[in-house]
Amino acid sequence: MAEQGSGFDGKVVLVTGGASGLGQAAVGLLVGRGARVVVADLQRDRGEQVVADAQAADGEAVFCATDVTKEEDVAAAVATALDTWGRLDGALNNAGTTGPSNTTVDYTLEDWNRVLTLNLTSVFLCLKHEIPPMVAQGGGAIVNTSSGAGLVGFAGLPAYVASKHGVIGITRAAALEYVRSGVRINAVCPGSTRTPMLEGFMGGDPAIERAMAQSAPIGRLARPEEIAQAMVWLLSDAASFMVGHALAVDGGAVVM
Repeated sequence: MAEQGSGFDGKVVLVTGGASGLGQAAVGLLVGRGARVVVADLQRDRGEQVVADAQAADGEAVFCATDVTKEEDVAAAVATALDTWGRLDGALNNAGTTGPSNTTVDYTLEDWNRVLTLNLTSVFLCLKHEIPPMVAQGGGAIVNTSSGAGLVGFAGLPAYVASKHGVIGITRAAALEYVRSGVRINAVCPGSTRTPMLEGFMGGDPAIERAMAQSAPIGRLARPEEIAQAMVWLLSDAASFMVGHALAVDGGAVVM
């Protein structure tokens, strides 16, 4: 049974990066609580499987092939929600990348631009197209995926850290601009979570995994579902007084 105030019956939610990791976990929770979900991702096979799994559980979901760095794709994903169900009540702007690990001096401009575009410019594009239909219908909720690296610094990931700090910045600016129009905008800041993206970053090295697990007082990596619970809560009516907040879900890492 859904928590009181956290039901999504009849609500339409767009999830970018919804084919794997945190996005996939969030889709599962949203569908389970009655939401109709647009799964926006470049991974067509995985995305269509996520939709099939949702439909097999008597949920409603559609896939939209989306490159979040392209404005026309973002606009098409929002249009998919509006054309399919006539509204957009929520959005989880979750697509992103860690990018390569390197020092600031040795980071290439090409890698910098790629990480900033995928992690930060994409959030700007999503907000630009998600907010107007929400304002027109009288309200909605948006959650942007930042990171623990959006709250503190990490050596060797300059573009990732900069982009995730930027996500919090644009979250706060947009939240102030549209709260009186009924649109709540917040960010979630996950700690190290066992997702395909993190698995790729760790490269199967047990020493790296141990170091990452011990970087938080809780002493382990998060499960995707643990982060998704916080994302879905922020999207829900249960978080109706949360505006412009960057919620750390990191096993205590930022309080060390």
